[in-house]
Amino acid sequence: MEASTALSRIGLAGLAVMGQNLALNIADKGFPISVYNRTTSKVDETVDRAHQEGNLPLFGQYNPRDFVLSIQRPRSVIILVKAGAPVDQTIAALSDHLEPGDAIIDGGNEWYENTERRIQQVSDKGILYLGMGVSGGEEGARHGPSLMPGGSYQAYSNVQDILHKVAAQVEDGPCVTYIGEGGSGNFVKMVHNGIEYGDMQLISEAYDVLKNIGGLSNSELSEIFAEWNRGELESFLIEITADIFKVKDEHGDGELVDKILDKTGMKGTGKWTVQQAAELSVAAPTIAASLDCRYLSGLKEERESAANALKEAGLKEEVGSVKVGVDKKRLIDDVRQALYASKICSYAQGMNLLRAKSIEKGWNLNFGELARIWKGGCIIRAVFLDRIKKAYQRNPDLASLVVDPEFAKEMVQRQAAWRRVVGLAISAGISTPGMCASLSYFDTYRRSRLPANLVQAQRDLFGAHTYERVDRPGAFHTEWTKLARKSDAGVGAFN
Repeated sequence: MEASTALSRIGLAGLAVMGQNLALNIADKGFPISVYNRTTSKVDETVDRAHQEGNLPLFGQYNPRDFVLSIQRPRSVIILVKAGAPVDQTIAALSDHLEPGDAIIDGGNEWYENTERRIQQVSDKGILYLGMGVSGGEEGARHGPSLMPGGSYQAYSNVQDILHKVAAQVEDGPCVTYIGEGGSGNFVKMVHNGIEYGDMQLISEAYDVLKNIGGLSNSELSEIFAEWNRGELESFLIEITADIFKVKDEHGDGELVDKILDKTGMKGTGKWTVQQAAELSVAAPTIAASLDCRYLSGLKEERESAANALKEAGLKEEVGSVKVGVDKKRLIDDVRQALYASKICSYAQGMNLLRAKSIEKGWNLNFGELARIWKGGCIIRAVFLDRIKKAYQRNPDLASLVVDPEFAKEMVQRQAAWRRVVGLAISAGISTPGMCASLSYFDTYRRSRLPANLVQAQRDLFGAHTYERVDRPGAFHTEWTKLARKSDAGVGAFN
């Protein structure tokens, strides 16, 4: 049989940047792959790249039928198109030609319930389905992403050898594992993105404090982040931050970072994470604060007029007066510790959300394994994920990372520095919502008694919602207003 008529091992439909790069990665690992896109120029472009990047075994197909028939059975087809309706359209176009036992793998950032609906939908035709989170951006897709496949275990088994080779490799294996049933792969990727929002916000706050209170230049900031990347904060986001500060502006003086408009974009996975946390009654304040900051950053014109209005009302900038007495070296070290402690809280919130969903859906997620597959390829890859993996290996039922003996020790050691940074930022009028949210989360979670007793009393007074007592079982209701008036009358009698 000639090479041209040999069947491909796998197919990929949807050739935007992520799709092209993942297809080339698969071909690069020695697996013949068929590719298809509705816009034929994208197919040609991918075939050209495969040729240029080492005559890789990648074959372009120009209609859904030829594409499907060019793949060996049981067929596995990855689709990488925009989430929502385009996925349904692609499934409809392909499933006309797929047979029972074939599998569709959606590699997009899809809402997990859409995946669960599609699993049901295609199962009527005997087709298997996987929703697979892919993290690492275009670089990761080409050279080794973190993969989070959930859904049909059979569909996963059929391509396990490919996924293991294509994923990023770390010392304890490839950054891929079977996540669980249903939409678990998409859900895990969504929470990964929520943690990513928190991480990026915390890093931007560290930058803000160092720049505006410490008075550090971009070249100093670059050195500091590079140094942090050699220690406990070693991670992809810290590494790229060090690089960002180095880049000069080609259209003028100074560094490019200072010329970028302070409005943050978003695709929606952060919002979904916060909505899910609310639905499941899981506190995720650091992730929520980072989402709120993106919303506020979008109000650029409003913020500019607010700055002017408040200046006219007599608001003075505190930053200058704080700067004078600042010990730079100590500030840098304090910010490093505050960033680390805040990050632990952010990851703890993400893991607790995953646990709540896993219990609700019976997914039986393995948190140590999730931390392991995030150690390479993905955007939140970081050295301390190994510590998270070990924490869950020590105790798979860990209530929160904050109470793991190792992490608890680290939080306690860092809390003084953490409080100094947040206090300094507040007195200088610099907002650190992520760090404040993490610290409040820590302070609320570690207290055995909260002022929630007063909230319960209020709820019982105006809505007869009842309350429990600390000293006897049962639900109680009190006629608060009547008793309060009575005691007023009693006080009057004594005067």
